[in-house]
Amino acid sequence: MEDYETVILIKQEIFVFQIPPRATNRGYRAADWKLHSPDWTGRMRIVSKGKKCFIKLEDKTTGELFAKAPIDKYPGIALEAVTDSSRYFVLRIEDDNGRAAFIGIGFADRGDSFDLNVSLQEHFNVTKPHDHFSKAFATRAGSEVPLAAHHSKWLLNKDVCRTSQNISNTM
Repeated sequence: MEDYETVILIKQEIFVFQIPPRATNRGYRAADWKLHSPDWTGRMRIVSKGKKCFIKLEDKTTGELFAKAPIDKYPGIALEAVTDSSRYFVLRIEDDNGRAAFIGIGFADRGDSFDLNVSLQEHFNVTKPHDHFSKAFATRAGSEVPLAAHHSKWLLNKDVCRTSQNISNTM
């Protein structure tokens, strides 16, 4: 299944900006960019291949790749929100030789940036291992596992799960 590329999100219009170096440790500000004249405009696709995730910036008409950014985790350094707007981000792009650069990206609509956030959060929530579930259910048959969400206990008896209330009713 890792041979297949899955498209998570497509946004038909994204703006790209050459950005100045970060002046302080407080973060990037979109107000420091030339927002009235983007350096490039195109389409954005978020794709996954197994657990790997990429943001691809492509030409709207030809589909030619402009830049690609591997996203290892979100939130993280590969994609960082600016401090003064919900529509703009700093994206760490990489070429095939491993050279990296930071560019500014932005959307005309706040809803598009929301979709970007949600898509990446969903991707990483689905692909991250759920250790707490595997540890909780890796107990011996017949032992109790507390579930804090419902303040009840479950009894694992071979392949059957029953609540402690149902067990007391059957005795």
